[in-house]
Amino acid sequence: MSWGTELWDQFDNLEKHTQWGIDVLEKYIKFVKERTEIELSYAKQLRNLSKKYQPKKNSKEEEEYRYTSTKAFLATLNEMNDYAGQHEVISENMTSLITGELTRYVQELKQERKSHFHDGRKAQQHIETCWKQLEASKRRFERDCKEADRAQQYFEKMDADINVTKADVEKARQQAQLRHQMAEDSKAEYCSTLQKFNSEQHDHYYTHIPNIFQKIQEMEERRIVRIGESMKTFAEVDRQVIPIIGKCLDEITKAAESIDHKNDSQMVIEAFKSGFEPPGDVDFEDFTQPMKRTVSESSLSNSRGDGKSEPKFGGKSKGKLWPFIKKNKGAGPEDFSNLPPEQRRKKLQQKVDELNKDIQKEMDQRDALTKMKDVYIKNPQMGDPASVDHRLAELGQNIEKLRLEVQKFEGWLAEVEGRLPMRTEQARRQSGLYEAQNTSAVNSCAQDRESPDGSYTEEQSQETEMKVPATDFDDEFDDEEPLPTIGTCKALYTFEGQNEGTISVAEGEMLYVIEEDKGDGWTRIRRNEDEEGYVPTSYVEVYLDKNAKAEPKS
Repeated sequence: MSWGTELWDQFDNLEKHTQWGIDVLEKYIKFVKERTEIELSYAKQLRNLSKKYQPKKNSKEEEEYRYTSTKAFLATLNEMNDYAGQHEVISENMTSLITGELTRYVQELKQERKSHFHDGRKAQQHIETCWKQLEASKRRFERDCKEADRAQQYFEKMDADINVTKADVEKARQQAQLRHQMAEDSKAEYCSTLQKFNSEQHDHYYTHIPNIFQKIQEMEERRIVRIGESMKTFAEVDRQVIPIIGKCLDEITKAAESIDHKNDSQMVIEAFKSGFEPPGDVDFEDFTQPMKRTVSESSLSNSRGDGKSEPKFGGKSKGKLWPFIKKNKGAGPEDFSNLPPEQRRKKLQQKVDELNKDIQKEMDQRDALTKMKDVYIKNPQMGDPASVDHRLAELGQNIEKLRLEVQKFEGWLAEVEGRLPMRTEQARRQSGLYEAQNTSAVNSCAQDRESPDGSYTEEQSQETEMKVPATDFDDEFDDEEPLPTIGTCKALYTFEGQNEGTISVAEGEMLYVIEEDKGDGWTRIRRNEDEEGYVPTSYVEVYLDKNAKAEPKS
């Protein structure tokens, strides 16, 4: 099955067919390109959709995402973001593996097709030229033969006429002979041209055209194979992301299965429980007796927790239930006394936890400066020990102020917990150490204290100072050769490196790690070739990676 033998006379049709094949290939490229645009658009829409429904930071909406159902929805949004990323991968792979490759191949195919059909036209023109030469030789031979016949007839006529002179007869005879000779020469030339044409025609239809058409056939078959391979790649690109998309869907299913309706119901109780007892029966007031009518002192005006009367809200309204009290707009009192007991307890606990975190941060800074001072004392060339005294004194004052604040809020917290109705044994354990110790001053961070978001944590006391043995800096601080990078780190807090040998960092900043903590509480980092120094290890989160070469972003 060869185009050269089967389609030897279909040059024009083959030219049209191969052009159609290139048009099909270009149409497929356009199809894949539009598919990639759809994938990108779909991914963008999915990302925008996920972003649209993400909770706003530091808003009431963000607080609502502590429930298991809303957490599952948030997980779904995050998975949809990853799902969109896979459609971007499909678009990128189709662009690089199909669109880009086929576009280059089409250009090469057009050049090859142009070359083959140029050779075919050249062969066609050659055989047509040979045919024209044969026709010209044939016509010349035919003309010379007719001229020879006329010359012969004229000679015979002159020879038969007795009135014609002998000289005229001789002249006619010579002219006839000349014409016969010219006819013989034309015949010989015609025979030669005919043989040559037949040879050229045989080569044309059995050698040149078959070779050219064979190359065109191979070119067309390669095009067909190439478009088939591209279609396989088209499917394979989709198939490669199916496992990852499946994982995204599995995570969405897992998030849905993690929804706990009982837990959400309990969280509603923790969020809105006031801590009051329901009101008791209203006493009967007998208006038939001639006595002064007074407002009944019912349970609507007294708390049943400890016998103490609750504060009056408003001038004429003697006793009102908490649920009917209008919420004060603007900033409330410092002790949150405007809130129901349970909500007040949560707010006070949240404040205590915040103050304890601030104390711990100040203590970390003080410990770091104390170690630095010890290093300066042992190695005076590294810095002046007296240069950190002012900052140490300032930190000490800040810690003392924060401790007084903690004591004040813990006193209010103990007072509120003493007034709350008796709770279950588990709830009493969760309330911390206040009921057990029965004192107004308690540890700065009670165990199993309820955190601001309604969950329970198990932080240890943060009021006690962290005692870490101070050690000397390594002698490598004076090395002239720059140390190699062993990883990166992220600053958890802002650190003002005001002393010699330290370096200032901003919260969230990414830097290089060039020396790990050797047990002295300090980590050596580098920002660039000219800026390096020590920061407290507790201020950074270290990611050790020998291959970390990327420039950190601040």
